[in-house]
Amino acid sequence: MLFGYARVSSADQNPAHQVDALARAGVEAENIHLDHAGGAKASRPQLDGVLARLRGGDTLVITRLDRLGRSVLHLITLGAQLRERGIELKVLDQGIDTSTAEGRAMFGMLSVLAEFQRELIVANTRDGLAAARARGRKGGRPPKLTDDQIALAQRLYDAGENTVAQIAAMLNVPRTTIYGHLDKNKSTATPTVHPLGEKPLNSVAVVRVPRTCPTCGYEPSTRAEAAHQRGDLAVAWLHPNADDPGSVVIRSHCHHCEPESPAFDVACQVCGDGPILAGDFAQAAQCGGDLPAPVAHWLLESGWTVEPSLLCPDHAREVAR
Repeated sequence: MLFGYARVSSADQNPAHQVDALARAGVEAENIHLDHAGGAKASRPQLDGVLARLRGGDTLVITRLDRLGRSVLHLITLGAQLRERGIELKVLDQGIDTSTAEGRAMFGMLSVLAEFQRELIVANTRDGLAAARARGRKGGRPPKLTDDQIALAQRLYDAGENTVAQIAAMLNVPRTTIYGHLDKNKSTATPTVHPLGEKPLNSVAVVRVPRTCPTCGYEPSTRAEAAHQRGDLAVAWLHPNADDPGSVVIRSHCHHCEPESPAFDVACQVCGDGPILAGDFAQAAQCGGDLPAPVAHWLLESGWTVEPSLLCPDHAREVAR
């Protein structure tokens, strides 16, 4: 079956020429998905929708490659996912059809260019940082909190009367910023011993957080930036699974690839720890007030209590005692 995807950057732009081209290529009107989104991080719900509908043997039809991918790397990633699922890609204006050997070869050349682009970005970044250090300048993002605010956040957390989400709201910063500065080893709360092999969700103190972002591959160049990044990567983001609408995909994001709004905190009522919902999950939670069914199922499978209060596995066990 043929499915079409079209995109314009703003509501003012007319998508008619893309839609007409998809129709001429044989795509039925009900199978054409249209997004109004611009920018590398803009939400594209119709793209997520068509990817969820596609099955092995289907073909995704677009007019141009730049209508599909947010970047070259994103485009190559999508192409690889489609191939793994047995789905073909047809690009009308550029004559690419991955059902043919020539089309697969042309798409493969793009992967080489994408890797070359990534290496150039990394090399240019390192050269720029080296030049800045030679002039006495230090890299990394400026801290969002002052020393006094960090100390206040630690005192509030140690007192055990405020959740991480509440502390973040008081200081008007994202919850990930608070995670990056808290020293949970200093907490007066009694630590919980986890069975071998279990890893508490979003626990900065127990789980060794990687330095390099596993999602986009960004590696900090300074110790200060690495500290910020570890705080970001300590938070689990739950995304809808395009291949299985009833399940979730868990990702970690650094500052560079962190999803744009909407985002929704799933915070334990006691400690404030928990994952953050992204994309359609966040939209559904904000609009309906209830957790999406796949998220609720995942939380229960992970040891959370959902009703009557939202409790992480640690505090759910304490209540059960």
